[in-house]
Amino acid sequence: MKLSKQSQPLHTFFREDKRWKMQQIQDAGNHLHLALQLVSSRDKKYIFHTGAEVNKLMESVLQQLNRARNRLTIPAAMTLPDLVNTNGAKMFNPPLPSDVLVNFYVHHNKLCLILYQVHPLQTNLNKNFKAAGGSVCHSPGAMFEYGGQKFEVSHAHKVESTVAWLNQVLLYTTLALQLSQQLRDKVSVFENYWSKHY
Repeated sequence: MKLSKQSQPLHTFFREDKRWKMQQIQDAGNHLHLALQLVSSRDKKYIFHTGAEVNKLMESVLQQLNRARNRLTIPAAMTLPDLVNTNGAKMFNPPLPSDVLVNFYVHHNKLCLILYQVHPLQTNLNKNFKAAGGSVCHSPGAMFEYGGQKFEVSHAHKVESTVAWLNQVLLYTTLALQLSQQLRDKVSVFENYWSKHY
């Protein structure tokens, strides 16, 4: 990739000897696992005695399914100093230049990579310094401070790649959410009917 028109092309590869867990995927998997545990924690012969008991279980399942889906559809906002400390840059061989920050995240069914080229701010520009807050994608001109030095983003490059199995995870998670919601709604209707007539 070429970080700017004046720079030489940057050639780098993902290291094969280093694995890196994407926290979003890990979190989504944990929430799906908890939803499955909630549903399968009771013995198959267990009999629910009230609609409220079913609704309480379904609320917990829906909460975990929603968290899993949100974790894949809503990337976490990060500050630029946070990106300095991430392990993402260690995934490349040869290493990225010191003036390049990297962020990986999942957005729906896409794996996104953003590279930020940064440069130190001149001392005469420090009076206009305003640190950027957390964001999924920072624009050129965003400023931050790290290690007592102030920096500014000069270029931002984004690359996306579709991941087929993420699309399937989102599809099945959404389907599970819909079915769980329908079950909860039907139980509520019957519970209300039962309480009014008996």
